[in-house]
Amino acid sequence: MVLLAAFLGWMFDGYEIGLFPVIARPALRNLLSDPGDAQIGQWMGVITACFLLGAAGGGLVFGWLGDRIGRVKAMALSILTYSLVTGFGYFAENPTHLGIVRFISALGMGGQWSLGVALVMECWPEKWRPMLAGVMGAAANVGFLLVGLTARLHHVTPESWRWMMFVAAAPAFLVVFIILVVPESERWKQSIRIGKSHPLREIFAPGLRGRCLLAIVFASVALIGTWGSVQWLPLWANQMVSQQGVQTLKTEHPDWYAAGIDSPRPATATAEARKAAETTVKQEAGKASASMQMIQGFGAIVGTLLAPL
Repeated sequence: MVLLAAFLGWMFDGYEIGLFPVIARPALRNLLSDPGDAQIGQWMGVITACFLLGAAGGGLVFGWLGDRIGRVKAMALSILTYSLVTGFGYFAENPTHLGIVRFISALGMGGQWSLGVALVMECWPEKWRPMLAGVMGAAANVGFLLVGLTARLHHVTPESWRWMMFVAAAPAFLVVFIILVVPESERWKQSIRIGKSHPLREIFAPGLRGRCLLAIVFASVALIGTWGSVQWLPLWANQMVSQQGVQTLKTEHPDWYAAGIDSPRPATATAEARKAAETTVKQEAGKASASMQMIQGFGAIVGTLLAPL
């Protein structure tokens, strides 16, 4: 039950992480009244920074909480945080609201990263740690795959992105299962009986300090590359397909367009044709984002499972 709960927590965590890159361009086009790509990119950078700061803070806050109230309760609270707060994104009225939602929900996501792994590692024999680390890493990437599949099956456009935020609140129901079924870590209970420990002091002790710093450097390099691709590739895929779609419409229906305007003219095209053309382009752009997220998720699943071998 411990492994199942942690796996599901990480899987839905991955779903929430991969959500915004898929809906970013449609959502920002809707909230900013069809802005240029430069403005979309600027907001994407700001909101991504909010997310990463929140995730880092969440690891600290919920990690501290897990030491005080237990791994299971803290993990349940982290899942409740990232799911419900993401659901509130349905009501966002401007990009600032999305930034706030991503920051607060990321607190829960960062907490789940640390607590899920800690709970599993404390409940299973040490010999299984490498394989379990791969399984947990794969869980988050299954979430990436699922969010891409969801967006692929149901179109995400500037007019229909909010439903993705609403669906993302569903993992809150997992909390009931965790509280009722998942046992608390016996190692945590033992540590409470023994008294306070000083893990930071221990990992930076003379014998481990060099390895710890080297691990931080390696992890930082990997994360910079990972977050650069995970957050931006779906957005760029959407942008390229959208631009290509508009160019195709201009080529095939030049009478629909006025100079310098990237939307069909009501005066020269019927309302039905205009709406159909715009909808098709938006839907194909949404599919491109979803497909890119699925490709990234599948590749990462393979990598995390092969790494421990």
